[in-house]
Amino acid sequence: MKSNLLRYVLLAFVIGQLTAQAQSVTSLLATRLKTLDSTLTVLHDRAMFNGVVLVAEQGNVTYAKALGTANIATNEPLNTSSAFNLASVSKQFMAMMIMQLQERGKLRYDEPVHTYLPDFPYEKITVRHLLNHTSGLPEYFDLAQKYLGPLDTLTNEGMLQLLHQYKPALVFQPGDRWEYCNTGYVLLGSIITKVGGMPIETFFDQHIVRPLKLKNTYIYYHKSRTTPRNRVFGFQRQNGKNVPNDLIRIDGVIGDGNVYASAEDLLVWDQALYTEKLIKASTLREAFTPVKLNSGATYPYGFGWMIEEGGNVIKHTGGWVGFRTLIIRYIDKKQTVIVLTSGTSAAGRVTEEILAGKAPVLAQTKLITNIRLIDGTGLAAKKAAVRLQNDRIWEVGELTAFPNEPVTNGSGMVLAPGFIDSHSHHDWGLKPDALPVISQGVTTIVVGQDGGGTPMDSLQARLKRQPVAVNVASYTGHAMVRQKVMGANGLYRTAKPDEVARMKTMLRTELHNGSLGLSTGLEYESAFFSNRDEVIQLAQVAADSNGRYISHIRSEDMMIDDAIDEIIQIGRITKMPVQISHIKIALRDQWGQSSRILAQLEQARSEGINITADCYPYDYWMSTLRVLFPKRDYTNAASAEFAVNQLFDPMQSVLVRFAANPSYAGKTIDDIAQLRHEKSAQTLMGLVAEASAFSRKNPDADGIEGIMGKSMDEPDVKNFLIWPHTVICSDGAYTGHPRGYGAFTRVLGRYVRDQKLMPLETAIYKMTGLSAEHLGLKNRGIIAPGYYADLVLLNPDTVQDNARIGDSSALSTGIEAVWVAGKLVYKEQKATGEQPGVLIRRE
Repeated sequence: MKSNLLRYVLLAFVIGQLTAQAQSVTSLLATRLKTLDSTLTVLHDRAMFNGVVLVAEQGNVTYAKALGTANIATNEPLNTSSAFNLASVSKQFMAMMIMQLQERGKLRYDEPVHTYLPDFPYEKITVRHLLNHTSGLPEYFDLAQKYLGPLDTLTNEGMLQLLHQYKPALVFQPGDRWEYCNTGYVLLGSIITKVGGMPIETFFDQHIVRPLKLKNTYIYYHKSRTTPRNRVFGFQRQNGKNVPNDLIRIDGVIGDGNVYASAEDLLVWDQALYTEKLIKASTLREAFTPVKLNSGATYPYGFGWMIEEGGNVIKHTGGWVGFRTLIIRYIDKKQTVIVLTSGTSAAGRVTEEILAGKAPVLAQTKLITNIRLIDGTGLAAKKAAVRLQNDRIWEVGELTAFPNEPVTNGSGMVLAPGFIDSHSHHDWGLKPDALPVISQGVTTIVVGQDGGGTPMDSLQARLKRQPVAVNVASYTGHAMVRQKVMGANGLYRTAKPDEVARMKTMLRTELHNGSLGLSTGLEYESAFFSNRDEVIQLAQVAADSNGRYISHIRSEDMMIDDAIDEIIQIGRITKMPVQISHIKIALRDQWGQSSRILAQLEQARSEGINITADCYPYDYWMSTLRVLFPKRDYTNAASAEFAVNQLFDPMQSVLVRFAANPSYAGKTIDDIAQLRHEKSAQTLMGLVAEASAFSRKNPDADGIEGIMGKSMDEPDVKNFLIWPHTVICSDGAYTGHPRGYGAFTRVLGRYVRDQKLMPLETAIYKMTGLSAEHLGLKNRGIIAPGYYADLVLLNPDTVQDNARIGDSSALSTGIEAVWVAGKLVYKEQKATGEQPGVLIRRE
């Protein structure tokens, strides 16, 4: 009696525990479904969800939600019986019909396809290869695009004939690997028609739809004769408006898609797979068995199903035209999740995350309204609004705010793409806020200039260690690899063949790591002694990797014609884009020759050489004292005299740093000469000698001397700025030349607004879209959907550079706000502290 009592107590305890666990699971699911419901509502309010979500347990619906319209032309509302194009979720139905035929002895999986389709030209491909995506067939889309006329509709028979006629090469040998292939499932559709002895629509209706009593499930395709029931029409959202995105001319095929079904019917279908209503359990089991490859390895795909968690999760996704679909079967807990959407939507991912207990990651939007949009293409400004989604531009046009969406009122000012500084040295001492850069409206700096720079992996490590507010892209410097191979003291000669070979190997590595290409600073001693052959060999390496070439050419004064001929020759031989850095004429006797030089560049372009330039808007440069001796004869009095008469104005040229005697910094060369009671030429030679002596005593010191040299004529500067193939750059850094803080705003204020040198739209194009084109940057430099949300809001009436010699770090005015990757990094002349900048790699 006591043992029976004990048995009853234990049984009651176990039942209680199981009941408590079941209640806990039920409560947990209820909480998650509540989160799902509110999340779908939010997504719908933000135009990110138009569709149906259904969740069921043990075949019983625990959650169903339909939001949006079935037809944007009629605004007919969606419901759970609305029939969506299942896209690739259709494949499981094709597989089922093949299994039915196999079970009835009508076909065998391992028979060659041409057994059933005699025109099929590949002898080794079997039905099984088609079912599990191991055939090696190419996608039919490319064939259709290449060989169909613009009004032709592709059909199953037509696709088979394209394969028969053109026999495109296989991507791999059948069974060698798994690669998703829509072509295979269209062929399965043809096999069903041929072996089944009737149109596939009829077979589908007789052997799946009717046995399961499905109400809103059918095959429908482009130019189909059938009349669909409750059909949902595909669409997509474009710039705030819904536009049709439905069946297209290749949608005359059946197999990889074009099965339509409602969420309600899909649940019936799902539940039938737990029974033998359609096929035997033993037959179905193979559909959920991972495919075995020729190597013996397996891949988690069966017949029309992805297999996860050892078979406890069976799923498939679909995506075609305006439809995104998902079905998941959690076998162990008999749970079903169905997501059917039209229009762009991440509802499938979000639903899966929430039901797995993860916090949903929702796209964040923000709206910038009341702006004059200058989009970076050179087109005229227009009134518009711009919506951002995470780090990208989502929509441009007449837009209204979503509920609770953050809105920035542009107050009628200009919104432009963030400026791209194609030649920058701001990486020297780059601070997290990047204030000199973003305060000009610059969102991307391109470093590794003049032959210098940092290896790509080191640059990436640096940005990971200390994030910054601005994007960074980099060339690989010729002098950098030269020094690594030849040593710091071995640069004053031409390189030996084995040294060039080692440089080429290093450059290939950098290009592989995402460098934009090769940069040279041939006027500087570290590269001056290289010959053309060395530079061309390295440039060819960059060209072979689809890189680019940018150069501080070998001379900007005495030998400028020869230097320009060299870069043109590099472009001619390598056939890659080449760019002249900070184009200028720095020889007094050649002032006024800009038109002749530009004609020389245009002649090269007419020959097919893609030569361009960048330019900063100042008539004084910044470099080392040593560049004032083009023959590198630093003790030659005649050369020093030539320099002060032809290469720079000692009365207006300022020594910005001089480690050997810091008191000289900020003084002109003429000022220093007077202090020393010398002529300017003698002082120039003395300063070079003193800097060299300091360098020998302090071999680890950097930036020992630097001069801002007044040596250009403003009319030439203007001509270079307006050349259609010139972009704007700063060539600036944190200290020294005012260009580091004001190059871009100087163009917008002085040359655009005040002097009317070019329209504002043209100037911005030169700072954005054209710069991105010259650099090969993708999805940057233009305000358009899908492009990165690097933006600047500016007031064209007040934009102005304020940095001057003696106050070179004064911030510009008129730059009202700057976004990098959708995050506000600058507002009201202050950095916000956000640091979303990334290292941009060549694609």
